[in-house]
Amino acid sequence: MRRKILTIVALFALVMPLSAQTVSEKEAETMSAKYVANYDSLLNSYYIKKYSHRDSRHNRTVSLADFDQIPDSVFAARLRSLHTVVPMNYNNVVRSYIRMYLKRMSTRLDAMLTLSEYYYPMFEEVLNRYGVPEELKYLTIVESAMNPQATSRVGAAGLWQFMYTTGKAYDMEVNSVVDDRRDPYKSTVAAARYLKDLYRIYGDWSLAIAAYNCGPGNINKAMARTGGKNFWQIYNALPQETRGYIPAFVAATYVMKFYPEHGLRPQKISLPVHSDTVMVHDDILMCYVSKYTGVSMEELRTLNPQYRVGMIPGSSGDYSLCLPVDKMRSFVRMQDSISLLSRDSLNHKPTMVEPDKKATASVQSSGEKYHTVKKGETLSSIARKYGTTVSALKKKNKLRSEKIRYGQRLRVR
Repeated sequence: MRRKILTIVALFALVMPLSAQTVSEKEAETMSAKYVANYDSLLNSYYIKKYSHRDSRHNRTVSLADFDQIPDSVFAARLRSLHTVVPMNYNNVVRSYIRMYLKRMSTRLDAMLTLSEYYYPMFEEVLNRYGVPEELKYLTIVESAMNPQATSRVGAAGLWQFMYTTGKAYDMEVNSVVDDRRDPYKSTVAAARYLKDLYRIYGDWSLAIAAYNCGPGNINKAMARTGGKNFWQIYNALPQETRGYIPAFVAATYVMKFYPEHGLRPQKISLPVHSDTVMVHDDILMCYVSKYTGVSMEELRTLNPQYRVGMIPGSSGDYSLCLPVDKMRSFVRMQDSISLLSRDSLNHKPTMVEPDKKATASVQSSGEKYHTVKKGETLSSIARKYGTTVSALKKKNKLRSEKIRYGQRLRVR
């Protein structure tokens, strides 16, 4: 359930000229390139590929010439009208990021608005539960373009771009099988906890957000060097990426709120997903979930991005499986069979059982595909990688035993 903030503090934005704090086009372009890369990766996700063509996408972009004629007072007034806890300060740095985001997001708003309907109710519920301002949900646009599979060049992952060590510090499991940084819910809980801890240190949400980007150590050093007490006072002493982080956050908030004022009328993509989760207490393979529910492997991976190898290690902890609501009954009905088949496969004793034809009527063949055996690989590891079974691989490749050799070419589909 979405819970509204009971008390909202209206903090008025100020038009702050920056004499020493000049706008760096390189900083804006760096942030722009990161956003575009994450968004373009998002286009490969199952739902965007499957459903984006169903609605006519808008093709109107913002006229930057018209944008440049809008006076500062208009942007300042619009930001001032937002009921936010985080200060939405306006200055020429923020203006440059608004300009950049309008240019970059104008042709990408279809997906952004659709994903916001999918993720924001959950974001808002978690942020409110931990006492974190609701508007911080827009950080996911800056961090990952709302792409749970986003990975930065330094290894940060997921919607909230957690590094390995920070993720582990906030109880996220990260190993070769599970990466909770890509779990939309668990990573949001961790982000809310981390942001709240940073706010306890600084007592200022802008500094907390900046520390989320570059770490408390860099914020403390910048404060010591400048004697400043807020973000704009320590701006010049911050790392380059962090200097653009708060302006980019304000700009993303602005664009998501005021895109109609710039003549944009995007068509939302119709994602038909109404999902639900069920706790899993046995080790299960996604390939069997797919067979008995009729949910494709691609859709299962999209709904469960935290599982890296197509397996849920349910016997070793609390793990959940996300499925479309209309497929949940099929899973519950066949859960014992799925667990048994998974256990047999994981114990290298595959049992071939014909899947329920009715349950798998919607599963379509994806054509032939081949794999070249690498050092250390077994039929079992290859089967798990491609969501199939050892017996199926043996049948496809007319193998009499499970012995394979380095460099051997196997048909996997």
